[in-house]
This record gives sequence, structure tokens and C-alpha cells, in this order.
Amino acid sequence: MKRVILAGVSALAVMTMMSGANAADLPRRRAEMPVKAPAYLAAYSWTGFYVGINGGGGFGRSNWSGAGTDFNTSGGLVGGTVGYNWQTGPAVFGLEGDVDWSGIKGSGTCGGLACETRNDWLGTFRGRLGYAFNRVMPYVTGGLAVGNVKASNAFGSSDETRAGWTLGGGIEANIAGPWSAKVEYLYADLGKTNCAACVVPAGTDVNFHANIVRAGLNYRF
Repeated sequence: MKRVILAGVSALAVMTMMSGANAADLPRRRAEMPVKAPAYLAAYSWTGFYVGINGGGGFGRSNWSGAGTDFNTSGGLVGGTVGYNWQTGPAVFGLEGDVDWSGIKGSGTCGGLACETRNDWLGTFRGRLGYAFNRVMPYVTGGLAVGNVKASNAFGSSDETRAGWTLGGGIEANIAGPWSAKVEYLYADLGKTNCAACVVPAGTDVNFHANIVRAGLNYRF
């Protein structure tokens, strides 16, 4: 009987030790399981030529100095864009030009007469400096602004093409394949034109400047 008991105790001890060894080995085996590597996302290059469309709106003020009057202006814009970028590291240098139809205009009372200032078209040629976070690029921009400034009242009008300056910034992001979208702000100042035909005392100088907010869609080659 004693032999049977001793044999049973010995068998139980062996089974207990084997179970403990297997339990101790389990975390080690789990730790050795391979971990799946994250998917690789290729770096995006902003270098190259692109074309696009843009649209938005502008608002500002126009001053008629001869009449001592100024008033608000506002309206929409839509047009086309061309440009080229060079990327070195995260820095992106670019040149961009655009021409937009413009409906920015406003009216007031100048020397007792109704008067209006309007801008029918607006173009810019700008440098851009961006910092690429792979497929997203915030940027600053500035350069030349060109457009017409038309002033009119009951007596006459003037319509002159003016060159001025623009400064602003925005953010552009790659959305699919060669397509990117952007949102930007520009301040444009076309200076002033003289409307002698408007018969305000001593003629009048009419200035035009606008804050422009627009979105764009570009195709990169």
C-alpha cells in the first residue's frame, strides 16, 4: 500500500513540475511572436509644374479723395492658376501666377452724386515659400498684383490698369494622385487712379485694395 501511495505522490509531483514549466514558457513564446510592421507611406514630392482653378471672394474699401468719401467694396472671383515648385528637404520654393475675373465693386455718394468703384479682373505673380509636412504644406506668398480700377459717376468715368502688390499665405494638401487642394488669403493693393471726368472738385483720386479669400484645385505634372 505504501508503494502505491509513494508512486502516486511521485507521479503528481512530476505532473506539477511539467505544468509549471509549460506555464513559465508560455509568456516567452508569446513574446517571441513576430509583430506586423506598419504600412510604409512614401514621401510626397512637391517639385514640378502644375495648373489649376481657383475661386472665392474679396472685400475692402475704396476712397474718393476729391469728395472725401470712402465706402465698402465686395464681390466674387474665379480664374486659373499656373505654377512651379522646387523642393529641397522640407523647404518648398515656388513661383505662381493667376488671372481672375473679378466682381469686386462698391458704391457711395461722392460730392452729392452717386459714384462707383469696381474691379473687373485681377492677376497676381507671386513667389511662394512653404514647409512640407509630407503631403500637407503651409506657405507664405507675395509679389505683384495687376488689375483694373474703374471709377464712375453721372458725369463720366475712368478705367485704368494698375500695378500694385499682394501679400498673404495659405495651406495646400495632396488629396489624391496628382491632385492637390488649397485655401489661401491675399491682401491686394492696386494703388489709385485719377478720374478727372468724374467732375468732383479738382478731379479725384480713387484707390482700390481688397482682402481676398479663395480656394483652389491644382493638377501636378
